[in-house]
Amino acid sequence: MGFLDFLKGEKKFQCPNCGADGAKKAKDGSILCPNRSCPYFDRSLAAAPPSGNWGQAAQGGSFTPAHPITIRYRNFQNQDRTFTADADGTVRKKNHLVATVAPSGTKIVLSRDRIQNLSEVESTLPHKVEPGQDWPSPREAQVMGYHRKHGTSSPLYQKIRAKYPNW
Repeated sequence: MGFLDFLKGEKKFQCPNCGADGAKKAKDGSILCPNRSCPYFDRSLAAAPPSGNWGQAAQGGSFTPAHPITIRYRNFQNQDRTFTADADGTVRKKNHLVATVAPSGTKIVLSRDRIQNLSEVESTLPHKVEPGQDWPSPREAQVMGYHRKHGTSSPLYQKIRAKYPNW
């Protein structure tokens, strides 16, 4: 805090969102916070640059999805976020979706419970089995997993792959 900060038109106080000391209220009424995890974070108030890439949003990028889908997500802080992801690169893993998002091209993991437009998103994702088709038996899944992992093939594997081409 400088002695003549009042001349700049900025007043330092505690951030209303995260409670960090040293937040400022700018002339236009916006809040600038030194806390990197706060939505009001301002880089000019940061004390020291972080080590690595922790806590920073990706700076630009040139990733453009071939088949874009919009995911509306409410995070653990109850903030609504919107992501543009590639439908072909989005995969379901148990109760989560792993998606490659624009513009940075980074992969993020989203909980299915927090996705606001889940039915719309899941309808655009590629399906492993056709509608009305049975899922592979545990033995078939084991054979497909083994050969995919080792990069090998067998007549049984070829027969199962013909039955489940998207697996």
